[in-house]
Amino acid sequence: MMKISRRGLLTTGAAAGVLAASGLPLRAQAKKGGRLRAGLSGANTSDSWDARTHSDLFMIASAQGSVFDSLTEIAADGTLKGELAESWEASPDAKTWTFNLRPGVTFHNGKSFGADDVIESLQMHVAEGAKSAAKPIVEPIVEMKKTGDLQVQLVLKDGNADLPYLLSDYHILMYPAGQIEEAIAKGIGTGLYQVQSFEPGVRMVATRYADHYKGDAAGFFDEIEYIAINDNTARMNALMTGQVDAINRIDFKTEALLKANPMIRIQEVTGNQHYIFPMLTDVAPFSDVNVRKALKYGINRQEMVDKILQGHGKVGNDSPIGPANQYYQEMEQLAYDPDKAKFHLKEAGLDSLDIDLSASSAAFEGAVDAAQLFQASAKAGGININVVQEPADGYWSNVWLKKPFCASYWSGRATEDWMFSTAYAEGAPWNDSHWGSEQSPRFQELLVSARAELDSAKRREQYGEMQMILRDEGGVLVPMFANYVQAVSSKVANPDTVGNLWQMDNARMAERWWMA
Repeated sequence: MMKISRRGLLTTGAAAGVLAASGLPLRAQAKKGGRLRAGLSGANTSDSWDARTHSDLFMIASAQGSVFDSLTEIAADGTLKGELAESWEASPDAKTWTFNLRPGVTFHNGKSFGADDVIESLQMHVAEGAKSAAKPIVEPIVEMKKTGDLQVQLVLKDGNADLPYLLSDYHILMYPAGQIEEAIAKGIGTGLYQVQSFEPGVRMVATRYADHYKGDAAGFFDEIEYIAINDNTARMNALMTGQVDAINRIDFKTEALLKANPMIRIQEVTGNQHYIFPMLTDVAPFSDVNVRKALKYGINRQEMVDKILQGHGKVGNDSPIGPANQYYQEMEQLAYDPDKAKFHLKEAGLDSLDIDLSASSAAFEGAVDAAQLFQASAKAGGININVVQEPADGYWSNVWLKKPFCASYWSGRATEDWMFSTAYAEGAPWNDSHWGSEQSPRFQELLVSARAELDSAKRREQYGEMQMILRDEGGVLVPMFANYVQAVSSKVANPDTVGNLWQMDNARMAERWWMA
């Protein structure tokens, strides 16, 4: 079988042919055994094994990264490969996709995996009352057909060359048909690790599942323990004192302490993660495009990169598409300009602007400091920002998507359509700026046409225009792209290439790392 990248897919026209997934490479240097203990942020007391609700690292790593599988997987090098799907092919218009499923796979309760499981697992996301972040991915599927015990056919309303990538989304996990409620209650998946205990917002313990279909090529630990440590200082102390073997999101202010410890190494990975300030564009005053433009000129991006990221990232330009994306558009950089901020306030009929900005370390390390920097820079443009410091616990359920202006972050996505469909499509559950046809009908039109366009040059033109619309009119301030910076004990080893789609090797450290 061949491994095919998104770039290869779109430039060779292979979308209309067979896209086969590569096998997992054997790692001769990997050692089996041992127990991985990781201190992770992003945990909540409301966490569950329902992937439709997963929003941050703790559950992503516990679910897709350990206990469950998806149909496809983004490898550490950014290429697409099969997980529970062995291969797939599409019609020339990319509307009809056939997925051939991997034989010999069992759930942790002994049930065999097959086509029925795929169909029921996809239908979860569009069920009545379901609040799934993957709804924009699954909703365009107008027909799901079982064409064999190990084959399913998905028919889309419109063509989408990215569908195999989208099905690697961490919300789209495979559950056992007819047993989904039980699987959510107990954590029953097909992953490399089987749940032993799970305390929401506290910890998860799982052991290696015997005779897993991935064989000896992945999942080298006998046991994994993920401990919820939302506080960055507590996470660092847990690693320094040997309570855990790895942590995500180090605090740059204390990075020197970690570097000085010979038993700890820093992992830094460049990707599409971006730190943002989304505003609800259907709520006054943010519904006025001139208010949004005033805020764009009132933020000092370079200062944030220098003081918040301390060199671990780069300036953003109010588009979520980063240099790691295929159709990243080089655009004139928005610059800090208080006079232009004042000009746009006047265009909005305002002499000054008074607004609240909610922030918490749950959004990103240094979010409160970043909000205060924004407060200081915006003041010169007549914008008075009241920084509201929110508690970390419950931030994603009580503040994000609810307060009209807040701090947040996105990991970015491997493809443009994946990013735009998840966060900028009209009506998408995670559209954190309420961006829609009222704000930009052109953007929404391009979103539909670009995903069905198989000509790479035309696609580039369309995605470029979408990025410029967001830079000039959008409701999300993207002041900076932040590298993933995490720390690992010398007791743990990892491959040379570490994934950059999510934190902690695409949240798959339990699958890819081993005891040194």
